[in-house]
Amino acid sequence: MKTLKRTLVSAMLLTALAAQAHSSHTGGIHTPANPAIDAAFDIVHTRIAKQGNYAVFHIAVAGKAGQSRPSKVGTLAGSTAFSYVWPTTIDPAAVGFDHNAGILAFAVTAHPDFDDTPLYDENGDGNLNNDGDLWHSHWVVLKPDDACGKGKLKVVDIAPGAKPALPRTWPGLPILIDSPGYSPVFNDSTLEVRVPFADLGGRADLGFDGVTAALRVNTSVHSPLLCVADVFKVASGALTLPGKLGQ
Repeated sequence: MKTLKRTLVSAMLLTALAAQAHSSHTGGIHTPANPAIDAAFDIVHTRIAKQGNYAVFHIAVAGKAGQSRPSKVGTLAGSTAFSYVWPTTIDPAAVGFDHNAGILAFAVTAHPDFDDTPLYDENGDGNLNNDGDLWHSHWVVLKPDDACGKGKLKVVDIAPGAKPALPRTWPGLPILIDSPGYSPVFNDSTLEVRVPFADLGGRADLGFDGVTAALRVNTSVHSPLLCVADVFKVASGALTLPGKLGQ
């Protein structure tokens, strides 16, 4: 009898875990796996869910999320950042940039050659300027710029002398980037970040997509400073931003 009970309990637990795993990939944008892409960046599911007062940014990949990070080159110029990105339809003004400044995207990035989160000590060693190699979050504003390659995107540059609207946690780089300090959580194949819904401008109708990419700092460390050099995968296939918050 005890053996039967244990078997039934185990079966119920496995069923519950399977249901939980299945529910974690409901809604949003589902994308077939592509064995030609590094599995750590091969997006299979993208979603922005609503949980109480928070929006939960979610990406699942075919392999282990966050496993691959760029190699250190030793200089800012020519260095690379790997990124998990959610381009959105949110107006950049919602997070502190100018109205219609470009495409507002939420990104989780890692880059061993520079640190762009000067308010946060991600590795907990007391030094605020040495942990860019750990995954961290940003808001960025994107626009096309053929200087990055025909049809490619860049993080929008701030021209010398220009004084655009900037979020209070802007890290001081001459580009439209914010370092809000939201903590990314990796769990096997998934990446999730909880963002206060109020910080999205209250946009219940926002659209989104999912992208994995490598960004590269210009070798002259000049405009364009940060280009989207290599797109690994786009969840929708064509950056059409078909996802809807909470769906």
